[in-house]
Order: sequence, then structure tokens, then C-alpha cells
Amino acid sequence: MTTDFFLLGIDGGGSGTRVVLGDAQGRELAQAASGPSGLGLGVERAWQAIQAGCGEAFARARIALDWSRCVLGCGLAGVNNRDWLAAFRALAPGVAGLAVESDAYTTLLGAHGGAHGVIVALGTGSVAAALDGDGVCRIASGYGYPSGDEASGAWLGLRVIAYAQQALDGRAPYDDLAQALLTHTGAHDRDALVVWLCEANQTAYARLAPIVIAHRTHPFAARLLGEAGVEVGKMIAALDPSASLPVALCGGLGAALREYVPQVYQARLREPLADSAHGGLQLAQREAARIAGTQ
Repeated sequence: MTTDFFLLGIDGGGSGTRVVLGDAQGRELAQAASGPSGLGLGVERAWQAIQAGCGEAFARARIALDWSRCVLGCGLAGVNNRDWLAAFRALAPGVAGLAVESDAYTTLLGAHGGAHGVIVALGTGSVAAALDGDGVCRIASGYGYPSGDEASGAWLGLRVIAYAQQALDGRAPYDDLAQALLTHTGAHDRDALVVWLCEANQTAYARLAPIVIAHRTHPFAARLLGEAGVEVGKMIAALDPSASLPVALCGGLGAALREYVPQVYQARLREPLADSAHGGLQLAQREAARIAGTQ
């Protein structure tokens, strides 16, 4: 029976995982956070982060964790890679139910409460999605690091580190922006920065995004942020050619990039109703209802 279930909404990206624990009716009991669980960083690592976050949520609710009573609704970066998704499902603990969608879909559910609208999710990666009149989810961007995910944290970081490179060899001024970047990486010379670059992944690059935002008046950073805003506008236009749907900027960079979105879209921007983890909770609730209907 559905009264025996606990529902878990999970938002898994390249920088971290957020978990919302609910009862069988979807009433929130606790929230928790853990490390990255985007599938591009490894399926085993994803499950380690998800299980840690779920364990913490149950601990905060003072309830013993029993996987056999849990229905998970996961919105994860990287599920469009079928091999990763199959491997993820194969490693699942013995849960009562598991629904897995892209983090774009759960962000869309959370932001507009299941109603029609557009989201642009801006975190470690980026993706835009829209729910049309037929309930079909359409996607723009989100092709992944390093070639895609325009306007994301990793996209910004990958570009801004070039300024530090140029500052080290005299092609750009060794100014406050260059110093902040090099301090963050721990590199004091060319060789040390090369070592950092060789080891950096999308999460490492995304951690440079706050430096871009903190130096938003710097010409190089300002140009990058302007380009990010243009890319967000292109995503919105691709998904809503009628220019009629509300648009929510979501994710850790959503608020920071809002002012850089072209003016033509500003009047349609709305605050998201809820986040992707709460969208995952809606997904878990649907999955629990489906399971109950088959019993």
C-alpha cells in the first residue's frame, strides 16, 4: 500500500545532490544535501552521494531508513546517456520504486508546478526545458561539458581560466581577476597552473563561476556574463517561439545571471515555485501511485 512508502525527491548534479524526504502523501519530512551525483562523474559515485543524502534526510526526520519502503524520484544530469542510465539502474539498492528523469524535467516540474512554462537551469551544467500543451517536455542545450552547457558554471569557468593563463605569460594584465583565479587554483606559476588544468573536471571549472560574478565589473568577466545572457535568450527563444510562456531561471546561477538575460525576455521571467528536488518528489509521488495501481 502507498501508506507504507516514503517518497524521496533527488536532484543530482555535478556540484552536489539535494534530497527531499516526504511521506506517502508527499508531505515534506526533511531535506538533506551531499556530494555530486551527475552521472558523468561516475555511476558508483552517484549512488554513494544519493545514499548519503537519503541517509541524512532520514536521520534528520528521526526515522530508520528502509530501502524496501522507499520510492525515489531522481532528476539527474547525464541520464540522456543510455549506458550511464542503465548502469545507474543496475546499481540501485532494493527500493520499492525508482523513477529517473533528467534534472531538466524535475526542475520543470518544480518551477512551474507541472504547468506549462520554460525553465533554464544554470548550475554546474545548463539545460533549458519547456512543457508544451500536450505535456511533452522539450529540451534545448544540455549537451554536456565541455562542448555544451552554455552559460553554466563550467562554461564560465572554462572560459575565465584563459584570463589567468594570459596573465601569467603577459598577454593580459596581472590584475585582481587574475590574482583571484590563481589563488583559487593554488597556482603561482605556469607549471602549477598546467597541473591544475590537467586535473580539472566540470566541477572544478564550475567553482570558478563565483569569481566571475564577484568581478562582474571587470571587462573580461563582464563580457563573459553578457555572452552567457545571450545564450540563455537563445534557449528561451528555441523553446517558446510564441514568446508567451513564463520563464524561470533555476539552479545556483539563475539569480546571478538574471540581469544579463536580454531585455526582450525580462518581463516573462518568474521566480521558480520550487526546486528540482521538490520536482523529484512529485516524480516519486507519481511512481508510488503507479505502483499502487498495479498491486
